Amino acid sequence: MASNELGKSTSPYLRQHADNPVHWREWSEGVFAEARERDVPVFLSVGYSACHWCHVMAHESFEDAATAAYLNENFVCVKVDREERPDVDAIYMQATVAMTGHGGWPMSVFLTPAAEPFFCGTYFPSEPRHGMASFRQVLESLVNAWQTKRGDIDKVGRSVVEQLGAPAAAAEGVIGEETLERAVALLKADFDPVDAGFGRAPKFPPSMVLDFLLRYHRRTGSAEALEMVSQTCERMARGGMYDQLAGGFARYSVDGQWVIPHFEKMLYDNALLLDVYTHWWAITEEPLAKRIAIETADFLLAELRTPEGGFASALDADTEGEEGRYYVWTPDELRQLLGDEDAGWVIDLCDVTGTFEHGTSVLQLREDPDDPVRWQKLRSVLRDARRARTYPGRDDKVVAAWNGLAITALARAGVVLEKPEYVEAAVAAAELVREVHLDQAGILHRTSRDGQVGGAHGVLEDYAAYAQACLTLLGVTGNDAWLELAQTLLDRVLEQFVADGTFYDTAADAEALVWRPQDATDNASPSGVSLAAEAFTTLASVTGSARYEDAAQQALRLSASIAGRAPRFAGRALAVADGFASGPLEIAIIGGSDELLREAMVQAPWGTAIATGVPGSNVPLLAGRGLVDGSPAAYVCQKFTCRLPVVLPEDLRRELTAAR
Repeated sequence: MASNELGKSTSPYLRQHADNPVHWREWSEGVFAEARERDVPVFLSVGYSACHWCHVMAHESFEDAATAAYLNENFVCVKVDREERPDVDAIYMQATVAMTGHGGWPMSVFLTPAAEPFFCGTYFPSEPRHGMASFRQVLESLVNAWQTKRGDIDKVGRSVVEQLGAPAAAAEGVIGEETLERAVALLKADFDPVDAGFGRAPKFPPSMVLDFLLRYHRRTGSAEALEMVSQTCERMARGGMYDQLAGGFARYSVDGQWVIPHFEKMLYDNALLLDVYTHWWAITEEPLAKRIAIETADFLLAELRTPEGGFASALDADTEGEEGRYYVWTPDELRQLLGDEDAGWVIDLCDVTGTFEHGTSVLQLREDPDDPVRWQKLRSVLRDARRARTYPGRDDKVVAAWNGLAITALARAGVVLEKPEYVEAAVAAAELVREVHLDQAGILHRTSRDGQVGGAHGVLEDYAAYAQACLTLLGVTGNDAWLELAQTLLDRVLEQFVADGTFYDTAADAEALVWRPQDATDNASPSGVSLAAEAFTTLASVTGSARYEDAAQQALRLSASIAGRAPRFAGRALAVADGFASGPLEIAIIGGSDELLREAMVQAPWGTAIATGVPGSNVPLLAGRGLVDGSPAAYVCQKFTCRLPVVLPEDLRRELTAAR
């Protein structure tokens, strides 16, 4: 076959490469069958649509006719969207890090026809520079080695698979009070007391760690934990990583002061941060927290929502071939648009001093404006003017896991911030995933685009994040169909993703790869394992099932070692474990009361299982609970043992305060 096959893909990233002269294939067994037939290696290129350096390598090498011809003659070339196939990405990223000491995207891996990696790298320039070989030099060297040292190549590939593919032993650790305290101490030691956040540049939004610290503070009263959250949330929100005109956070800050972002905007980041800022406001009633939560939710609805009701994956960092062009300003642009007086005020307020490239600046808001009305008027003018620029490309595929995170965050924010439109958007997204991603065999598919489901099966994070979203909607809407769906999804997790005392990221009946990936690390987004711990904890609280509680504890054990050594990479697991430290609460609300529901969401530990419904509901937590003198009532329970019901929000507040 001599053509590029990416034009029919549901992945926007793959479709970006459909016009390359490279004869790209999608990942399939056919790729390796062709490699065996032709006796050539496989070139695997992995990236994602919002990846700046992926675009650079594509322009330099994959659009070059001579390079493409050499690739086509000597390799079978396969393109993978890491967001669509996280299983493939995880396996070969593990190999890349092991073989080179670092990883990143684009990821460039060369495989034998048995899919075994023998040479790995990331970005290769089109010309030699800074001590790096050019991509063409790398290709020629590998072709020569394939032809003259084939036995050595096969040996390397087999050795990598044998060493990295050995299944991890079932974990024995426990995330108890001692581990939680140690985690906070380690985080404090890693905290930047000047610019906030953790570690050095580049600084990523530590969403899951902040969630853990907020839960820890609520349970223990730790002022240090809350201070780390407050400083970090404020610095992130006031810097250039946050879009001061339209809301929403960029992927990370390239510097340690949160000034210059890497401009892509990811759904998972904004979903997680929406939840953090909502949680921060629920505890502190800090006005900044409420503003950022509302603006971030509004960004999700305005800029990432798809016509089908789901949420798109990302906005690109580049426009017209330049990173950040859509977002940055010069003083002259502001003067032409606003006039000298208003422009001078905005230049001072937003630090337009050439903080980015070529005299441009990313807008910051280090202090609240002295004239909020004036700022809102000028902000609106700037936002409207920016809309006339070329808009960043949008990766509009719907990812089940990331939509699950967004559904949970929007549902909570809708209740806590009294924004019913957020709950409506959450329900619509959940319905899309249910109707499009879930097939008749009960298999959850990872992606869809334009209402058409993709071929990749869901991984553990998809099942767990979407199940948790369904359980959140049970509490917010009172529709017990969401419980039935969550239970079905998590029963499949137990059946297909758990074996020999451990969790795997792929199902037992999924496509067989060179090894079965498993990773308990919370990184840019929560791991499938920690998401499973959360979802099983919630399901156990709603159903009273010891089987589900055991599954939650089993998942947490896999994260115990990481939590005790490197808590920055176990934030979600620590947050779930913190709930076990005092015993997870359950709240049953009978009779449909927005006031009681909001009080429960605001006052209870974040993530507390909440079920709402009518008398006679099929939800186990609600069984036997009734109205009180005809009025809606809330029951605060632990292990299904409930206190006397209350009907007034202030009484529920007292109950939950006493339970801390």
